[in-house]
Parts: sequence; C-alpha cells; structure tokens
Amino acid sequence: MADTKEDFYLEIEKLEQKLEAVSLPDDLKEKISLAIKRLKLASKLGDYIRNFEEISRYLDWICDLPWNKRSDDILDLGSARAILNENHYGLISLKERILEYLAVLKLQKERLIERKLRAPILCLVGLVGTGKTTMAYSIAKALGRKFARIPFGGLGDPGFLRGRPKMLDQSDPGQIIKALRHAGTKNPVILLDEVDRVVEESRATIMGVLVELLDPEQNQKFTDYYIDYPFDLSEVLFIVTANNTTNISTAVMDRLEPMQMPSYSDEEKTTIGEKFILPKTLKAMGLTKSDLEIAPGVWPKIVRPLGFDAGVRTLERNISTICRRVAKMVVGGQRGKIVINEENLKDFLQSW
Repeated sequence: MADTKEDFYLEIEKLEQKLEAVSLPDDLKEKISLAIKRLKLASKLGDYIRNFEEISRYLDWICDLPWNKRSDDILDLGSARAILNENHYGLISLKERILEYLAVLKLQKERLIERKLRAPILCLVGLVGTGKTTMAYSIAKALGRKFARIPFGGLGDPGFLRGRPKMLDQSDPGQIIKALRHAGTKNPVILLDEVDRVVEESRATIMGVLVELLDPEQNQKFTDYYIDYPFDLSEVLFIVTANNTTNISTAVMDRLEPMQMPSYSDEEKTTIGEKFILPKTLKAMGLTKSDLEIAPGVWPKIVRPLGFDAGVRTLERNISTICRRVAKMVVGGQRGKIVINEENLKDFLQSW
C-alpha cells in the first residue's frame, strides 16, 4: 500500500492503466472507471485505503475473466474416439452420443451454419467408482477444451455458487466465476459434481441456481453477486454427475440428458485392471512391465477381495498397494521381475 499521497496517485494510475489495457464490455469498463474517479476524490479526505483495496481486488477479478477468450474445438471424430477408448472400457452408447454431438458441430463449422447447436447437458448417473468424473475429463480432452470441476457434495450455501456481494465483509466471487477464471476461456467444460448430495435444507435454493445455470434462455446473462455484471455462460459445456437422481429437482432434470454409468462385472474389472489401471499406476510410480507381472489367475482376488463393489475404486487401491510394495522391493535391491501369483498375493495385499 502507498505510504504517501504521491505514491497513492501512482497506484491509482496503475489501476487506470490496467483498466485501459483489458478488453471489457463498454458499460462495465465505464462503471469501474467511475469507481476509480470516486477513489481519487475520496483520497482528498484521507479515507481511501479500504476503497482502494476493494476496487483493486475487483479490478483484478474483472480483468482475469475470459470475456472474449475461447479455445478452438477439436472436431476430429477419430481422435475423440481414441481418447474415449483410451480412458474408458465399454460404455459404447455414451461414447457414441458424444461422437454424434461432435459430428454435428463439425458439419456446422464446415457448412458455415450460423446457428450453433447447444450441447446436450449430460447427467452421468452411477455408483461411486463407475468413472463419471473421468468421463467428464475425457470429454474435455476430446474437445480440446479447458476443464474445471465444482464439487456439490455437502453444499449448503447458494452463495458458494453465485458469490457474495462486495458490501459484505466476506465478499467473494462464486465457484462459477472462479471456474471460468481458472479455465481462462469462456467455453470450458465445467463439471458439476455430485449435485444430488447437497444439504437438504438448502436443496431448493441450490436447485434454483442450477436451473439458471443450465437453462439456455437464462445462462446468457448469469450474474454473480460479487461481479455484479452479467456473464454469458451459453458457450460453457456443463456436465452433471450424480449417484442417483432422486434428490435432483424436476426442473433441473428437465434440462439434463441422463446417461447411466453401469456397474462393472468382475470380467470387465479384470480387463480394466490389466489394460488401464495397472499400466497407468506403473507409470505414475516409476515402474515398468519388467518390474512387475500379475498372473492371470490372481485377478479375481484383486478385483473382489471383500465382496461386490460396483465401481473400480477398490481395484485401484489394490493395484496401487501392490505397486507401492513392489517399488519398495525394487529400491531395496530386488533384481528381476516380481511376479504376483496365488502363493504370494497375500504378501502384497494383506493389511498393515
């Protein structure tokens, strides 16, 4: 903070220069310019420190928002299919739905159709560990868009989404605006994760905010209470996840396309473990196929050591446990490939 009045005027000039250097909507720029002018007048009365900090912080947020920044969509169906198959086993109907949407976007671009298709708002419904969040990441990667996630589990304050006004002591932008700032583009993929798990007492209010977010007639002028200026969310690709749809309001469900994420059979989990999870875990831990091999006969015990599990979370934990213990053996001087079989599996999966 400036120590003298001369230093303070230099700080104000920096604010003015920052405002001039950024591309903002004209009326918003004028609004901030007037606030800076009032700050100059307040400085003559010696009461300007708090106002300066408020305006400076507000200007930082405004300048960092992607008012006109977009990423270019990758509309290559072959590449998109490869990305989806690389990260997910099965889920054929869901993958085809995504590829159909990309195909329409590609035709619109090639044939110069001005009216752009609004993306369907997928609601990925499934039990824990069935790949909902990973699928959202994969869709963003396939499109070449930035990705942001907003967790709804335990959410009880609508202000978390919409922000808190500047006049409040704990004023702050909401998670929607923060997600856009994090993404740096106005057309990211934003994951609204576990929307069925909001606090019951606040469910109606939060569902009301969701309706505004997801309704194409309303989200073109979404207003965060801190920013206090409409932001166009119509180019955002929202993806919703839920364990089930029971606690999601009818008004919200009307705007979603539910897609069931199926539970995996033991055979499917074995394939996922061998082809997806194990190679990824080996790479993450600095191991290679020459360090570790899992015999085919032990996969059923790795997949289901403690009973049925709809997703692959337990499988991921078990493979990670095995890989960590192999890593410890390698660092300790073990030579040659370590083969996990029925005789030694308990040495790698037993509890501490």
